[in-house]
Amino acid sequence: MKMPRLMLHYLQHLPAELLPLVEQVADLATDLRWTWSHAGDALWKMMDPQLWEQSENPFVVLQNLSHERLEELNRSTQFKQQLDRLTEARNNYCECCGWFGDVHAEAKLKGIAYFSMEFGLGEALPLYAGGLGVLAGDYLKAASDLAVPVTAIGLLYQEGYFRQVLDGNGWQQEIYPYNDSSTLPLRPVLTHNGTWLSIPIELPGRTVRLHVWEAQVGRVSLYLLDSNNPLNSALDRGITSKLYGGGEEIRLVQEIVLGIGGWRLIEALGLAIDICHLNEGHAAFVTLERARCFREKRQVDFWEALWATRPGNIFTTHTPVAAGFDTFPRELLAKYGLIYAKDLGVAPDELVALGRRNGHDDNESFNMAYLAARTCGMMNGVSRLHGKVSQGIFQDLYPHWPECEVPVSYVTNGVHVPSWDSPWADEIWTHSCGKDRWLGTAETLAAEINKLDDATLWTLCGQERADLVRHARQRLRLQLGQGGAETEIINQADRILDPNVLTLGFARRFTAYKRPNLLLHDVERLIRLLSHPERPVQLVVAGKAHPADHEGKHFIQQWAQFAAQPVIRNHVVFLEDYDIALAQELVQGVDVWINTPRRPWEASGTSGMKILVNGGLNLSELDGWWAEAYTPEVGWAIGDGKEHSEPGWDGVEAEQLYHLLEEEIVPMFYDRDARGIPRAWVARMRASMARLAPQFSSNRMAREYVEKLYLPAAMTFQQRTAQGSVVAKELRLWDERLRRNWHQVHWGNLTVSAEKEGWVFEVQIYLGEILPESVQIQLYAEPAGEGVPVCEAMQRDASIPGALNGYLYRSHLRTMRPHTDFTPRCVAYHADACIPIENNLIQWWSGTATLSRNSP
Repeated sequence: MKMPRLMLHYLQHLPAELLPLVEQVADLATDLRWTWSHAGDALWKMMDPQLWEQSENPFVVLQNLSHERLEELNRSTQFKQQLDRLTEARNNYCECCGWFGDVHAEAKLKGIAYFSMEFGLGEALPLYAGGLGVLAGDYLKAASDLAVPVTAIGLLYQEGYFRQVLDGNGWQQEIYPYNDSSTLPLRPVLTHNGTWLSIPIELPGRTVRLHVWEAQVGRVSLYLLDSNNPLNSALDRGITSKLYGGGEEIRLVQEIVLGIGGWRLIEALGLAIDICHLNEGHAAFVTLERARCFREKRQVDFWEALWATRPGNIFTTHTPVAAGFDTFPRELLAKYGLIYAKDLGVAPDELVALGRRNGHDDNESFNMAYLAARTCGMMNGVSRLHGKVSQGIFQDLYPHWPECEVPVSYVTNGVHVPSWDSPWADEIWTHSCGKDRWLGTAETLAAEINKLDDATLWTLCGQERADLVRHARQRLRLQLGQGGAETEIINQADRILDPNVLTLGFARRFTAYKRPNLLLHDVERLIRLLSHPERPVQLVVAGKAHPADHEGKHFIQQWAQFAAQPVIRNHVVFLEDYDIALAQELVQGVDVWINTPRRPWEASGTSGMKILVNGGLNLSELDGWWAEAYTPEVGWAIGDGKEHSEPGWDGVEAEQLYHLLEEEIVPMFYDRDARGIPRAWVARMRASMARLAPQFSSNRMAREYVEKLYLPAAMTFQQRTAQGSVVAKELRLWDERLRRNWHQVHWGNLTVSAEKEGWVFEVQIYLGEILPESVQIQLYAEPAGEGVPVCEAMQRDASIPGALNGYLYRSHLRTMRPHTDFTPRCVAYHADACIPIENNLIQWWSGTATLSRNSP
């Protein structure tokens, strides 16, 4: 067993009789499955109750046990029996075939490599900044639960993201604690001869050597690249020092390390990978390195290698605005791309063009999302609405294509439910749906939850709310104490919040588009709402602003100062240092989760999904996931489902927010029957839990990725690379011929005649040196209402005398729509190509159609 460095040192000083015990405990403590499977909690508490309560991290508990305590545990029959049961349960979990093995046993999908700049698995491994990382962590946990063959690649940051402290004025201060790799639940990855695996990356004038660490996440391995190697220069040791730290150059080098270093790691480990899944465009360089390695192995050029490997690359974009993509200036690309272009076997200008909308514009920055789009076979957004928004963002890469045909699909995000459910909710779901409810399909869960009686659900709310109040008081005491508050002020923390009062939660990154201060639009009205004598409301707020976002810091300060007012001090609390641990406490205890982004800037959002399993209800803008989840039976919505840029619209939605709280939410919560149960409220809870919790789980998300994207992509990738990659060779030549001769395509006459229940279209087209088999002539019409576009392939009818590849194409179209809705177009076509993501050539007929005499 590979052990962390500190544990190896620790073991050297242990008596021999304790080694088996410590190794067995360390094996469990370094598997991050304990972050969501709480079967071992009693064991960790048995080791040291105080350490466990303080850290809730078994690896920390183990590291701080004395030899004397270990000897006591080694003599305890109860402890060793519990340890053996836990070990057996973990082994059974890892060895069973799981959902993927049961359902897709015959699938030829070998492996998925999942690349992300950040992973939020738990506080034991703080390598995340926010939603992107937490989503990546939830994805890995779901992949483990479902036995999907995933390997994850990321970076090990020496400092990670900042920790937040508020000063006496409520202003955010950033603290960067050091992540000592020797104390993290990680193992160094060793080569066959016992040395530490090192991955080389060539940078201008030097080679950087990256150490590799492994974090175990149940069945999934997460490999982390670390530049903090004594053989590197001081500058290069700092490449992985900070998550999203430093300037443009450090950011570019981090993305080179993640992408290029990540694929070199896969090669060094000898992993069989069909799919590279890019969680955002940060890792887009992996697609180039994958093609480079294929080129070397098969002795082909880069473009043929790209045609072979591209179908195996999938790009998930989380960005709702084009300005959010990582871009780098030409000078930086010249500095770092010159050497690498030579390795790829392409001219530097060709490499840079892959990341530009217009490859010939030297003033255009290099866009990592554009690089990903051009080198991946599939793209997807992270909600239904975000998929449509992304089609607009990427339309520049598909000129003249209708926005609805821009090749961006969607897989709506989900959350790993076992990581976010409260102990009380877990008990109810286990009793109703079984302990394996999130390990397979979830079709039966809704029916079981619908059987729960009102008293059970209302009791759940009270238990969870009481826990949240207790946690909030504990955190506030610590927060005030660290800030140097007087004892009297600290003791007041025990009087904040009330376990029987309607509790609202609002926590997220504080930035302008999320409108975190919309609730403060009318401060006096909010105070009246919170302090109502018969129907009081309380509010728990948390969140961080980016260190450079001064506007976001002002938002935080306003909330901190608002919460400090004596008149509502017991009704509002701002809890600093929002992280996974605090998020878990909040989502397990609030009655209503509020989210106020400016549509359509919330790509998905997952915080509101986390309350579903716990019986919480959402009050949110119709954006991201809530735009597809909302119905009046499961929660409340603000906005009108449209985009607004007018200055006064925030005021309109603030009024909606207050109105819903005052007229619907608060009265419904306090409208109790003779038993003290708010029946209408509980009905919404039940509907939300039953309908939404399974649908917006990472269980569903991971299964959808497998069946909608991975399996089709793997089949295409294997076809492209089979038999000496003959299909890739053919496609590369097809593409080159088309692009070389596309200018020769031009149209002749278009004649339309009416027939029963539709129209006959006849159009002339001259293809020049392009073979007719290389294109498809289509009739296209925009969607009618909310439908889908009409796209009908026309049939080649006859050759045009005297013309080189000139043909008459005909189509009989049954439709009630007018003929003017339909336009012929010529697009690239090959049975093995993905159009338009791999070839975006298109030419539309323009002119005036001739109606035949028998047309009405």
